[in-house]
Amino acid sequence: MFKGVLIEKDEASDSKSYNVSVKSLDDSVLMDGDTVINVAYSTLNYKDALAITGKSPVVRKFPMVPGIDLVGTVESCSSGKFNVGDEVVLNGFGVGEVHCGGLAQKAKLNSDWLIPLPKGLSTKQAMAVGTAGY
Repeated sequence: MFKGVLIEKDEASDSKSYNVSVKSLDDSVLMDGDTVINVAYSTLNYKDALAITGKSPVVRKFPMVPGIDLVGTVESCSSGKFNVGDEVVLNGFGVGEVHCGGLAQKAKLNSDWLIPLPKGLSTKQAMAVGTAGY
């Protein structure tokens, strides 16, 4: 089990109502991917705020863990692109929109979406740069 922000569509109400909460999640919420990341940091940026508040149709698949970026440590990688313990960064690729994102303690992603954390940059510094939105 791990904690994460989960956006769920309120099916009992109109299609624009969302329920957003921090929940204990299990691996069943994780989507397809070949790399499991223990998330160290993510940012809360404008696009995530739109997703969480439902002010714009950012989220296209429910339930959804928002967070369009993250930095963390590889827990497992079946593609062979990364080793357990490698620190990686993700930005974009529809994460937080159509694929669960970084506002959870764990994420499962495609290794082709990840880049190694640049040497000399801490995980915290990597997320301090932020995501401009696009």
